[in-house]
Amino acid sequence: MPDRLVFVAVPVPQLGLLTYSVPSDLDMPEVGARVVVSVGTRTMTGVVTGEAAAADVAYTIKPLKQVLDTRAFLPPDVLELAKWVSEYYLAGPGATLAAALPPHGLTGRVDRFKTVRIAALTPAALDEFLPKITPKQHEALGILHGSPEGLPTPQLARRGVTGATLMRLKTLGLVSIREERVDRDPFEHAVSEIKPVEAREATAAQRQVLHKLLPLATSRAFHVALLHGVTGSGKTEVYLRLAEAVRIQRRGVLVLVPEIALTPQVAALFRGRFGASVAIQHSGLSDGERHDQWHRIRRGEVDVVIGTRSAIFAPLKHPGLIIVDEEHDTSYKQDETPRYHGRDVAIMRGKFARALVVIGSATPTIESYANALEKKYTLVSIEKRVLDRPLAHVEVVNMRDEMGQAGEDVVLSKALLLAMAARLDRHEQSVILLNRRGFAASVICRQCSNVLECPNCSISLTVHRRGPAFQGRCHYCNFTKTVPNACEKCAAPYLERIGFGTERVESEVRKAFPEARVARVDRDTVRRKGSLVETLAKVARREIDILIGTQMIAKGHDFPDVTLVGVISADVGLGLADFRSAERTFQLLTQVAGRAGRGERTGEAIIQSLIPNHYSIRLACAQDYRAFYDKEIEFRRTMRYPPQVAMVNVVVRGTSFTEAMDAARDLADAVRGAKGFAILGPAPAPLTKLRGEHRAQFFLKGTNRRAMREALQVAVARHPKLMKRVSIDVDPLSML
Repeated sequence: MPDRLVFVAVPVPQLGLLTYSVPSDLDMPEVGARVVVSVGTRTMTGVVTGEAAAADVAYTIKPLKQVLDTRAFLPPDVLELAKWVSEYYLAGPGATLAAALPPHGLTGRVDRFKTVRIAALTPAALDEFLPKITPKQHEALGILHGSPEGLPTPQLARRGVTGATLMRLKTLGLVSIREERVDRDPFEHAVSEIKPVEAREATAAQRQVLHKLLPLATSRAFHVALLHGVTGSGKTEVYLRLAEAVRIQRRGVLVLVPEIALTPQVAALFRGRFGASVAIQHSGLSDGERHDQWHRIRRGEVDVVIGTRSAIFAPLKHPGLIIVDEEHDTSYKQDETPRYHGRDVAIMRGKFARALVVIGSATPTIESYANALEKKYTLVSIEKRVLDRPLAHVEVVNMRDEMGQAGEDVVLSKALLLAMAARLDRHEQSVILLNRRGFAASVICRQCSNVLECPNCSISLTVHRRGPAFQGRCHYCNFTKTVPNACEKCAAPYLERIGFGTERVESEVRKAFPEARVARVDRDTVRRKGSLVETLAKVARREIDILIGTQMIAKGHDFPDVTLVGVISADVGLGLADFRSAERTFQLLTQVAGRAGRGERTGEAIIQSLIPNHYSIRLACAQDYRAFYDKEIEFRRTMRYPPQVAMVNVVVRGTSFTEAMDAARDLADAVRGAKGFAILGPAPAPLTKLRGEHRAQFFLKGTNRRAMREALQVAVARHPKLMKRVSIDVDPLSML
């Protein structure tokens, strides 16, 4: 039995740690180093997670094929965090480590750095060569003479110096050409404009918050603080001052934002305050930019990292402050393996690093606020906006009355149209929110009620406009088809588009205000790299009068000239089969109303709803978070939902519905014997068919998370054939 054994994690979700021997001709790899191994018939790159003790095993231990790193590629603290994520969220260690590495970190390629050729003059005397060179070559030497360190060849090419000219000068010994590595700078297009940012004078409320948080930030001990500040209260200035204090102690700062859309604004503020020591990490960057930023962080060249949820794994040295802005946002939860929550992983990283974790929001999750009231977190609040600016005045429009008067589908109410017209007259800006993209929600036949559905998913196709034609698209599997002229079931020509999305809203706005400068922000319009930053920059420069969009425009943005916010179909999320639907509606409405009136002029929000008396809408209009919390926590306690209990969602897939249900029953029965929790189901999943697979689900519900996880691990191990067909979501945010 070999005495040099290591555990290796490979990027296969269903596999645990694998044991390999280290051949005598290879150096013993450090924990965190990458190695090349055989997995079945495949050759893969994995990460060493520890040394294995020699033991009798029933299989032959394979040797490592290659050791890629002389030292640990993944820092020990990030490796420890990835291990915790793997255990807590029941995800394969390889899949979790892959999320913690830069792009292509497990491809076996040791580096993917960009290089550029630099041409420079040599010390050779020029006189003896002058008769032999052409005017173009002489011009090239003149250009290089002004830059003793040399110039990149692309820059020379832009000045008319060709590659052939440089090669001739190199042959003559007059020019040397070397390769230099250059980091790709994402700030060129990821941030619209960077200006030096001086510290503003803190408000009285900000000073009170900092008085509580600064000692925690510099104590080098683990703390979690919930910063509950109304929209426009200046939470970002608090973050900047805390970051400044931590950097003085030579510790790092991690800042998480929920959406790529928020990264440019936050990054510009931090870069303006702290200069080049700021890095960004999110999926909107190119692979090369993410790779170079990751290595800058790992080399210790930056001490502030800003990014979306995956940035929590950034190899930042000695983090002392971790900020989770807009902590309530569902974007922090990953919807594929590993299904981690960025906020909760941030808290664990803070615990491992003995750092202060600040989670901030105007509308905290029920779970976070409950933890604060129970003194698990330090609660600090800012109840007024900066400069005592008033919150937006909110008006609710009952769309049942509007439709009764018009006798048809109404997109923009009279009140909203009048308010938008007034803003255009005063040269102010408006933001219109509808959290549903596309032109129409679905197509239905008025004769037989047949709905145009996706063949791969149990959901109707969303209608998108493509020029004069309409196209049905599934937002889950991306199946598309042209909307037919007649019903595919009964051949009747009575097809009707039901509901509407942001495309329809844009069409109605342009029709009502043809002179207005209108832009739309949703997943369909921001596919091109940099397009989102460009649009938001135009809003900031007042080149757009009316901005229409989905939830990505509802939070975090600070546009002083936006004085009107309109919400179309405020109740669109209340019909979902999800106990959090009221909470999400309250959060979305409160956040988007907070985009209005952030400058010197008072703001107004007009909310259109079919059920205006629902408590989530009524309390969002009043901007009364505590009243909403008290109402919602009572409901959660009565129904035994989080935070009263913990939940795990188990989804089993099959080629047929019967197969999925049978497998779900077998797995649920295997779990049922354990104590400390209840099992709900199995039952058909709300999305019974998704991407061609049938789905059944059951829930585990109880107060002992460890017991639930262990019971599931044992049950899945007893049914190895189900491993690839089971999705386990610990602390789920989606019930679908």
